[in-house]
Amino acid sequence: MNVNSIKQKSRIVYSILMSGVMGAAACNTAASYHKNHAHAGAKDGDIARGEALAVKYCQSCHMLPSPGLLDAGTWEKGVLPAMGPRLGIFEYMHQRYPENSQDPNVGRGFYPSQPMMTPEEWRDLITYYTALAPDSLMAPSRKEALRPDTTSFRVILPRASAGVASSPPATCFIQYDSILRQVMTSDILTHTFSRWDNQLRVLPGATVAGAVVSMVQSQGGRLACNIGAFQPNNAKAGSVDRWVPGPSSAVPDLTTVVRDLVRPVHIAEADLNGDGREDIVVCEFGYIKGSLSWLENKGDGSYEKHVLRDMPGAIRVVIEDHDHDGRPDIWALFAQGEEGIFLYTNKGGGQFAEQEVLRFPPSYGSTYFELTDLNGDGRKDILYTCGDNGDFSTVLKPYHGIYIFLNDGAVHFTQQYFFPMNGCYRAMPVDIDRDGMLDIAAIAYFADFDHHPEEGFIYLHNNGGLHFDARTVPGTEAGRWITMDVRDIDGDGRPDVLLANCSVGPLFNKGTVDWKKGPPFMLLKNNVR
Repeated sequence: MNVNSIKQKSRIVYSILMSGVMGAAACNTAASYHKNHAHAGAKDGDIARGEALAVKYCQSCHMLPSPGLLDAGTWEKGVLPAMGPRLGIFEYMHQRYPENSQDPNVGRGFYPSQPMMTPEEWRDLITYYTALAPDSLMAPSRKEALRPDTTSFRVILPRASAGVASSPPATCFIQYDSILRQVMTSDILTHTFSRWDNQLRVLPGATVAGAVVSMVQSQGGRLACNIGAFQPNNAKAGSVDRWVPGPSSAVPDLTTVVRDLVRPVHIAEADLNGDGREDIVVCEFGYIKGSLSWLENKGDGSYEKHVLRDMPGAIRVVIEDHDHDGRPDIWALFAQGEEGIFLYTNKGGGQFAEQEVLRFPPSYGSTYFELTDLNGDGRKDILYTCGDNGDFSTVLKPYHGIYIFLNDGAVHFTQQYFFPMNGCYRAMPVDIDRDGMLDIAAIAYFADFDHHPEEGFIYLHNNGGLHFDARTVPGTEAGRWITMDVRDIDGDGRPDVLLANCSVGPLFNKGTVDWKKGPPFMLLKNNVR
């Protein structure tokens, strides 16, 4: 029996036990629930039964969400209709729920053949979440006021080129290659892989099927992760491609080495089984289907797939030997359903033990994490962000932002810092002013553009003791930043910041800036001396 099946059985047992406890509470409760205004007439007994059902069914798949995480309308019209088919409920009160049974990559067999609860029970579950949820979520409160910083960075745009069509820009990847001294970008609309020298002049690029979204240096070249299609899907249209760089004037030639991946979004490489060959870890985010896997390098140009977790939502991996036994371990962030950071300890011989390190509610929309020492004690901490708002709960959330979890040295991490940042997509540690303390550069793809367009890029200056002051950079409002990279672009010893403008995609507030007229990317040149 594998790790996932053991874990699933333990969840089922726990859910059954808890359902009994909550069921008893539902029958005997005399408590009065604090209900929102629109559902003040909801009966306490219905709410209690709905709470017991939430514990029994919702918790079997992911962390039990509190009603207060979302507003009542989002529960009723967005999240619960999306969850209904997972329980075999495809229609309620003449409303047809969205599902994927017609997708040949999913099929009707993915869903329960019979409803897992009666219409009355489903009504009680809806009542529980809608009656106890607020009418609207409160805006986040920041201790650190945002202030413009006009001295730390200078905004530099790439040089215009007729050879790079980008209207509207849909840059989904940006990375600086310090060996080639080139900026790499990819555009999901034009299906181009582009290169730029360190003066941001365009070099010959290539057309690809889909778009590059991740790239790693590899033996004899580079490995590129091709997402296939940008929008949520379950098709096996993604790939891992190899590129052997030649002269700067040569058109890149990307050769596929792994096919049939389900919307892969991130890759990493390491010799995981000790055979002297570099293997690949791939995050197949997918949609309804997906997985985290490692691809064993067989030495003849082929790879054998080993699934570590057969669930969608894998979005980022970091390979780090946490127990110092000489074998590379895998840290992975899952950003859908059961959101959390998982550690796969390498036991040797291609075997891994799974451990859930951090767990987050499914409404968080996890986006990124880094392992880095943020308090100077010699232990790697976790810098984590959440802010994906492109699914069924498209409202600003006060818990979106930047989190710091400190490491006690025994794979236990405790939250010690939070900076609210609407729609935060990435935060990267970087010593901007070279004072020996790590600052944080962060972007928000789903920022509050209507009221705070300046929060699309924020720089947190480290004052020590996990105290930061928050700064914005005028001019960064010109793009909608989906990804970023932090590297020394011009070789002056100071880290610079690259921002990728993906002006397309789901959006529920857009402010007044037309990002479609903005640059494909932006360089923030470090001016701190």
